[in-house]
Amino acid sequence: MPVIEARNLTKEYQLGAMQGFKQTLLNTAARLTGKNVEELPLFKALNDVSFSIEQGEVVGIIGHNGAGKSTLLKMLAKISTPTRGSVKVNGRIAPLIEVGAGFVPNFTGRENVYLNGAILGMSRKEIDKKFDEIVDFAEMAEFIDTPVKRYSSGMQVKLAFAVATSVDAEILIVDEVLAVGDLAFQRKCFDRMEEFIKGSDRTVLLVSHNIRQVERICSRVIMMDHGRVLADDMPLKVSDLYYRQSNERIENFHQTQGARRPVQSTGEVDLVSIDVLDEQGQVTNSIPSGGTLRVRAKLNFNRHLERPEIIVGTHTTDFFYLSASSTATLENQPDLEIGSHEFEYIVSSFPLVSGQYGVRCAVFDQNRRNIFAGESLKTFNVLAPPLEVREPPARKLNLQTQWRVDGKACKALANTSPELAANLDSFQ
Repeated sequence: MPVIEARNLTKEYQLGAMQGFKQTLLNTAARLTGKNVEELPLFKALNDVSFSIEQGEVVGIIGHNGAGKSTLLKMLAKISTPTRGSVKVNGRIAPLIEVGAGFVPNFTGRENVYLNGAILGMSRKEIDKKFDEIVDFAEMAEFIDTPVKRYSSGMQVKLAFAVATSVDAEILIVDEVLAVGDLAFQRKCFDRMEEFIKGSDRTVLLVSHNIRQVERICSRVIMMDHGRVLADDMPLKVSDLYYRQSNERIENFHQTQGARRPVQSTGEVDLVSIDVLDEQGQVTNSIPSGGTLRVRAKLNFNRHLERPEIIVGTHTTDFFYLSASSTATLENQPDLEIGSHEFEYIVSSFPLVSGQYGVRCAVFDQNRRNIFAGESLKTFNVLAPPLEVREPPARKLNLQTQWRVDGKACKALANTSPELAANLDSFQ
C-alpha cells in the first residue's frame, strides 16, 4: 500500500486583485438576478497530477520556478487543500517547507524550540529529551536564551532546521532547505538527510534546484512543468531532461528575442561567432564520446593588442568547469591587429560521457586584464558509444584505463557489454 497517493490533483487560483466584501456581495446579488458577472481568470498551479510513492522511497521533485513544486508539497502536507482530486497520506509527516516561519521574534531561542516542536506535533517530553541535541546541531548554545529578533537570518534558519529534523516522522517533506547557513552547516544538513535516508525506512520528498544534490540523494525524480508531471523516472534520466529543457528555453529566448548572450566586455573585443566542428570541419551540434572536439571562435579586435591571451573551455549546463586551454602556453604568442581573427580549440579525444555541455571563452591582455568573458556561448551534445546504456551515466568521464591483478596486466574486452555498462553506470 503506497504511503502517498495523489489522484487527479488540481489546484486553481484566481488571477487579479482580490475583491472586497462589498463587491463580493454585489456580484452575488447580480448572479441571483441572472446578470452576467465578469469572472477573474483562473490559474492552475496543479493540473490533474497523479502518482503514488511507496514506503522508503526518496523522491526528488524538480522543475522551473512556477512549475507547481511547492504547491504540490503543501497539498501533501495538508497545508493547503486541492480544488479537485484527492491526496492520501499514510503516516506522520514532518514538513520542512517554510523553515522558521513559525518563530516569534520576541521569544528566546529556547522558547521558539518548544513552540516550533509543538507546531510540528512533538510532545513536551519529546522536546525535553531532544533539546540538547537540537541546540548542539544548530550550534546555538551561546545564544539559546537570546530573543530571536536579535538572531541573524542564518542563525534562525539553522535553529529551525535542527528542530524540524528532530521530529520522528515516517514521511519527511523538504522544500529547498538544504542550502541553509554557511558551507560547513550545509554539509551537516546534507549528512543528516543522508542519515535519515540510509538509517531508516523513512519516505522523503525533496524539492530542490540543486540537481546534483537530487541525483545523489534520490532514488526517483518527478519533473513538474506548468502544473503537470512531465517525467517520473530514474534521477539521472530526469535530470538530463531538465538540463536539456533549460538549455532549449535559453536558446529559444536568444533566437526569438534576438537577445545577446550575457558576456562581460570592455568593448575592445567582440564575439563574432563560435561553433563546434566535426572532424571534417563542418559545423555540428554533436560529437561522439571520446571523439575530437573542435571549437572555432571568431573574435573582432577593436584595437591592437600585444600578446593577448585567448582561453577557450567547456562546462556542464550548471556551469561546473570541465576543461580549458590558453594561448599563453604557445611558444610564440602572437600580437593581434585591429580586425577579425579566428581561433580553434582542439581536443583530440574529448573524454566526457553522453550529455549536453557548454563552451566558454575569455580574452586577457598582456597584463592579465580581463577584456572579454562569456559562458554558454555555444551548447553541444556528446553522444553515447553504441553499447552504452541509454540512461545518462552517473560518471562524467570516459577515461582510458588499465588494470593489474596481483601484479599481472589484464587485457580489456574489445567492447563493453550492455550489462557491464549498466552496472558501471548504476554505481554511485
